[in-house]
Amino acid sequence: MMARCRSVMETLIFLLFTLQLSSAVKHSLQYVYTAVTPGIHFPEFTVVGQVDGQQIEYYDSNIRKMITKTEWIQNNEGEDYWNRQTQIMQMHQESFKVNVAILMQRFNQTTGVHTVQKMYGCEVDDDGTVRGYEQYGYDGEDFISFDLNTLSWVATTCESVTTKNKWDPNTGFNKNEENYLKNICPEWLQKYLTYGKHTLERKDRPAASVFQKHSSSPEVVCHATGFFLKQ
Repeated sequence: MMARCRSVMETLIFLLFTLQLSSAVKHSLQYVYTAVTPGIHFPEFTVVGQVDGQQIEYYDSNIRKMITKTEWIQNNEGEDYWNRQTQIMQMHQESFKVNVAILMQRFNQTTGVHTVQKMYGCEVDDDGTVRGYEQYGYDGEDFISFDLNTLSWVATTCESVTTKNKWDPNTGFNKNEENYLKNICPEWLQKYLTYGKHTLERKDRPAASVFQKHSSSPEVVCHATGFFLKQ
């Protein structure tokens, strides 16, 4: 049994270490906006910003301001940055509230709990390759996404075709989306990586231990700590 435990532990450490090495060639900046119908004891609008999977910023409709979630960004950005981010998020809060109502109407819904989500960001490989994305979801299902190659929107439901037909002709807006995803987002990502270099580039070897409540049980539980997975 001890040999089996040791084997499981060594395999787990190897897999975690391999994941860590394979993900080290990519860095990412991502934002997730979530708007929900009111009355469920949850903020109607939330925003989470992440670098390499680590949360760096947070906003919700209850506190109504963008706040830092890491010391390294707090130490490098002044009050103007946070005031500007807060104003932007307050505007998005109002627009997403409208979006929830529009989509409920489009899906012929008058009651119930419904969500609108937006996820966007960029990934940069060590060789400089940049990949940007922006996509929207409704009630946990894909709704519409931006195609960086064609600078057009891809509808995934009958209800989202209306949105596509409205957004596609706005070439100026779509060019701005391209510029953000290909240029501005990677620039901010590089800035954040510089701020949080010592934290984000940790390569500590993970440690693992094995727990087994009853010696007669074939069940083995492994507990791993001390590693950072990069998405």
